[in-house]
Amino acid sequence: MKNILVALDFDDGEQLLLDKTYELATAFKSKVWLLHVSAPEPDFIGYDVGPQYIRDTRASDLRSEHKQLQALANVLKEKGIDAEGLLIQGATIDMVLEESKKLNIDLIITGHQEHNFLYRAFVGSVSSEIVKKSKMPVLVVPL
Repeated sequence: MKNILVALDFDDGEQLLLDKTYELATAFKSKVWLLHVSAPEPDFIGYDVGPQYIRDTRASDLRSEHKQLQALANVLKEKGIDAEGLLIQGATIDMVLEESKKLNIDLIITGHQEHNFLYRAFVGSVSSEIVKKSKMPVLVVPL
């Protein structure tokens, strides 16, 4: 297990994921890739970008997410783990699986939060879809 990818969504629970990742990365001397998939650009999904303030807000959000990701990678680095943060845009499940292939990932770690029926019906579960579609082992950590 030389490469571990951790899918982060910044909805709390990152510390629990980092703790489990640290435990596994230490045991297997693994490199850790912290991945956050940000929402795609509006024009990518068929919407006009709109006024400048929307572009400015989107850029600010991306900078903030990047800083969070780098801070989490630094926490692991300070503990002696080879860690990198990756911020990409696109459809979450597709991007997690695509990056896993590119990086020769041996294990995907993702969190799971229980949601009500309506949420699952309209939004779905990222962790469940990753488990269904992945060709590599997936560790789902209850948050």
